[in-house]
Amino acid sequence: MEIINPSGKNVIKVSTDFCGKPLTLEVNRVGFRSTSSVLVSYGDTVILGSVVVGTKPVIQDFFPLSIDYEEKFYASGKISGSKFIKREGKPSDEAVLIGRLIDRPIRPLFPKGYREEVQIVITVLSMDPSFRPDSIAMIAASSALNLAGVPFDGPIAGLRIGRVNGEYQAFLNPEQRAASDLDLVVAGKSDGIVMVEAGANEAPEDIVIKGLEWGLKMIQPAIKLQQELREKVGVTDKEYALVLPDEEIQAVVDKWTDGKLGANVRYPNTMERNQLIDEIKYAMHDELSEKLVSDEEAGVTAKMSPEEAHSAKFKYYDEHFRDKYNSAFELAVHHDARAGVIKDGVRPDGRKLDEVRPLSSQVGILPRTHGSSLFTRGVTQALNIVTLAPLSYAQIVDTMEVTDGERRYMHHYNAPGYTVGECQRMGSPGRREIGHGYLAERALIPVLPAEEDFPYAIRSVTEIMSQNGSTSMAATCSSCLALMDAGVPLKRPVAGVAMGLMMDGDKPYVLTDLMDVEDFAGDMDFKVTGTTEGITALQMDMKVHGLPVKILAEAINQAKAGRMFIMKHMMSIIEQPRKELSPYAPRIEKLMVNPDKIGAIIGKGGETINKITKETGAQIDIDDSGLVTIASSDGASIEKALNWVKSLVEEPEVGKIYTGKVVSIKDFGAFINILPGIDGMLHISQISEKRLNKVEEVLSMGQEVKVRLDAIDEKGRLSLSMKHVPQN
Repeated sequence: MEIINPSGKNVIKVSTDFCGKPLTLEVNRVGFRSTSSVLVSYGDTVILGSVVVGTKPVIQDFFPLSIDYEEKFYASGKISGSKFIKREGKPSDEAVLIGRLIDRPIRPLFPKGYREEVQIVITVLSMDPSFRPDSIAMIAASSALNLAGVPFDGPIAGLRIGRVNGEYQAFLNPEQRAASDLDLVVAGKSDGIVMVEAGANEAPEDIVIKGLEWGLKMIQPAIKLQQELREKVGVTDKEYALVLPDEEIQAVVDKWTDGKLGANVRYPNTMERNQLIDEIKYAMHDELSEKLVSDEEAGVTAKMSPEEAHSAKFKYYDEHFRDKYNSAFELAVHHDARAGVIKDGVRPDGRKLDEVRPLSSQVGILPRTHGSSLFTRGVTQALNIVTLAPLSYAQIVDTMEVTDGERRYMHHYNAPGYTVGECQRMGSPGRREIGHGYLAERALIPVLPAEEDFPYAIRSVTEIMSQNGSTSMAATCSSCLALMDAGVPLKRPVAGVAMGLMMDGDKPYVLTDLMDVEDFAGDMDFKVTGTTEGITALQMDMKVHGLPVKILAEAINQAKAGRMFIMKHMMSIIEQPRKELSPYAPRIEKLMVNPDKIGAIIGKGGETINKITKETGAQIDIDDSGLVTIASSDGASIEKALNWVKSLVEEPEVGKIYTGKVVSIKDFGAFINILPGIDGMLHISQISEKRLNKVEEVLSMGQEVKVRLDAIDEKGRLSLSMKHVPQN
C-alpha cells in the first residue's frame, strides 16, 4: 500500500546491525510539520524522535533547550494501574530520569552562546518488553537533531550495558538484568565518551573502565548510521548567531582584574573568598562607571555635589553596562580558577588537586526521628532523616516499563533557594532534585539488607542546608550515616566524592572533591560512590566534546583515594549500624508460612486479618511468598498478633500437647478443635484411666481440655488422648 506523504518527500530508510539486531532509522513517514523527525525501530521497539527549532526572536540569556521523554502505556500493552488516573500526565520519576539521561550528552555539544529555542520530544510508540528502550530513545533524539540543521556536534549514541557471568552484554532482558553486577550507560561520539551513568554491585574500578571501552566500541554502528541518514537526506544548515562576550569588554575586565585575582583570592573559607570577589567586582563597577559614563549621559549638572554626580553616573552604568561587565567578570574568575590549577597546581581555596575539603559530621541529632545525620564538607552541608515503616508502605511503581514493582528504599532530595543564598519559588521537585535523589538512592541499594532479614520500607530524605558543589555526594554520605544511626544493618558503609577535570591541550588535571567555581570553570563533573570493595554508583558529564577512556580511567582511579578518605571520616563518627532501633520506630516480627495457609490468616473477605488488627493494634502484611510481617510500636501487641497468626497456620505435631475445645460429642468419643480449622478424634477409651459408659461423664460441649496428639493416619485424621495429660 502506498503511503500518502503530504510533505511530497520520499520516505528514506537506513538500517544496520546493532548489537545483533537490525537498527532502522526512517524519515518522511510521520511528523511532517516538525523541523525534523526520525522513526527508530529496534526489535519491537518503535520510538519517534522529533525536533522543533523556534523561529521567534530569542531574548533568553541561556540556551533554551528542552528534552522530554514521553512514556506511553499503550506502547507496552498496558493501562495505568491507578484507580483514578488513566491518561498519562505528570511524567514519572523514571521518565524524568531518562529525559535527563538523554539531555546530559546532548546539551554540551552545542556551541557556547547558542540561543535558539530547541525542543526535542522522544515518544515511545511500541516497546519490546525484552529490553529497556532508553538507549534507542537516545539514538532517536540524536538522529532527529542531526537532521535539524542546528550546530549540534553529533551525532551520538548510547548503550545500556550489563555484565553477566563476567561478560559484557547490551539490551539485557529482565532476568539478565537481575543477574548482572553492573548497570552501565555509555553515551559517546565517534571519537570519545560524552556521558556515563552506572549502578553496580560493588564493582572494582577496572570492571567499570573495561565496560566504558566496550560500550564506546559497540555504539559506533549507530553513529555511522546516523551520518549515513544525514547524507541521504541532504541537510541544509540553518543560519544562527552566537551571543558571545564582547571581546573589547572582556579585554577591559581582564586588564582591570590583572593582579587582583590569583593568589589574592585563594581562601580556604569559601564564603570569605566569595565576599572578597564581590568586593573586587563592586570596585570594578564603581571605577568603570566613572570611565564609561559621561556627565551628559548621566544628567550630571554643575549644582550636583561630587557624591551626587557619581551616584548619577553609577545609576546610568547600572542600567546600561552592569550585566555585560558582570558576565565578563565571571568569565575572568573562571579563567583565573583554571590558571591556578594548570599553572600553579593550586585550587581557588588553596587545596592541592587531590585534597578533600574539611569534613565534620554528626548522627542522632533529631530526637524523634528514627535516624538522622548532618554531613558537612566545606560549605556544602546535608541533613538526612531516615524513617522506617512496614513493607506495605513501599512505593508502587507504575510505569510503561514495569508490570508490577515496588520501591522499598526511597531517597528524596530537597535543595531550596536559601541553600545558595537566593530567593526562589517553592514548588514540587524539579529534574535536578529527582536526579540527585536517584543517584544517592542508587548508591545505597547494593548494601541494603534483604527484606527477609530487615522487613522494613525505608525512606531517606536529604535536606540540603548549604550548597557549594557536590550536594549529591553529600546526600549519599549523610544518608549512609543516618541509615546506620537508624539501625539499618548495611552490608558495608558507602561514601561518595565528586571529581572534576581541567584539560590543558591533551594534558588532564583531575580534581578531587569538586566545588562550584571549579565545576563552572572545568571540563567534567564526575561523581562516584562505593564501599571498600568497589563502586556502587557513578555519574559522569563532560563539557568538552568527548573524552578518551584513558582520561576517564585516571579520574575513576583517583576518585577511590578520595572516597576512602571520606569513608574514614564517616567511620570515626559511627563505626557500624546501631544494634537497637529508635524507640519511636515500629517493631516488626516476621514469620514464614506455607503460602497455602495465607487464606486462613486473611479469612473470608478479610474478616480474620481485620479482627486480629483491631483486637491487637498491630499491622499485618502478607507477601505472596508466605512472608508475614507484624508491626507495632508496642511489643505486647506484636506478641499477641504473632501468637494468633501462628495458631492459624500451625501444623499438627505428633506428641505435642494442645489446649482444645470440645466441638462435637458422639457415642464413641468427642471431636476436639486443637487448631483453627483442625479437629482431632478423642476416643472414649482415651478420655480417662477409668472405663466410661458415656462421654458426657467427663466432657461437655464447649469445654476446654488438654490433649496429646498421638497419631496422624494416612488420610490425615488426628488421634488424641487425655490419658497421662495433666488438666491443670
